[in-house]
Amino acid sequence: MNWYLQSSNNSDVAVSTRIRFARNFNDFKFNLNNKEEIEQLENVIKNNLYQIGYGLKFLKLKNMDDITKMSLVEKHLLSPNFVLKRNETGSILINDEENICIMIGEEDHLRIQVFNCGLDLDNTLNLAIELDEKIGETIGYAINKKYGYLTSCPNNLGTGLKASVMVHLPALSKTKNTQRILDAINNFGINIRGIYGESTEGTGDMYQLSNQQTLGISEKEIVKNLNIIVEKIIDQERQARKILAKDQLDLEDMIYRSYGILTNCRKISLEEVRDLLSNIKLGTDLGLINELTDLKVQKLYLYTKPANLQKYLGSQYEAIERDIKRAEVIQSIIKE
Repeated sequence: MNWYLQSSNNSDVAVSTRIRFARNFNDFKFNLNNKEEIEQLENVIKNNLYQIGYGLKFLKLKNMDDITKMSLVEKHLLSPNFVLKRNETGSILINDEENICIMIGEEDHLRIQVFNCGLDLDNTLNLAIELDEKIGETIGYAINKKYGYLTSCPNNLGTGLKASVMVHLPALSKTKNTQRILDAINNFGINIRGIYGESTEGTGDMYQLSNQQTLGISEKEIVKNLNIIVEKIIDQERQARKILAKDQLDLEDMIYRSYGILTNCRKISLEEVRDLLSNIKLGTDLGLINELTDLKVQKLYLYTKPANLQKYLGSQYEAIERDIKRAEVIQSIIKE
């Protein structure tokens, strides 16, 4: 089962973990825009793919249909910016489990990404380092003694590491404490972004927390610092849930109203689903909804998104039709 349909340690608050390395090669200039140069880069990678291993397959974006590309964006495997700007020239390396996805020719030559469910920064980092070292030994990275790994954006110099954790904070939101907490952790060198990263907003009480510093600090230190902050956020969210639970009737009423809409609606928009699913996940994590499991909640999150909804059903639909089909899929998953 793919990582985005699993739950793990602290999945009630920490939904998923991602480790990303920005890397460039010695033999190519940075910020490649020339089609021939990009193809040369791709050929070097393809010719060495058998040495890298990990079951990685090479795919070009231009050979993928739009729904497939957007389904990968919805799974957080590709950045929206990558698909938008590199639709004709971009490519990826991806394995069947989809816990490894490497973007080729985004801002840097490679964006190496490793994913996991729950809060699992250490194990995810270890796999990413193993993969990163294998590629570096095979092809050869651009490295400077003073500045570490050289990247297109100075903000990524040094380790080139962006560690991030997706967190679900419904109780902090309902007790009006979200902004206070997020402002506080910003002072500790942590970025707070929406579910699709930079320049996106938090929706459905989901936020992405990641490190700001990459230079003058080791990978292990970055992950340790982020882990400490995320654990504090988890504790704050759980404390807020205890406060909500003091008015259990009101809490259960809110959660079951959301459940009632999802189980009886005839059409529903993605925007409405996000808020309702936030309540449903909260109710499932607190053990207040016995009709649902973690797996069902994960499926609801994934298969209500436009592209993955259409992939799930095996057909394309216009926006109005998707709202109708979304309601049908929700009720089908709940009844499984």
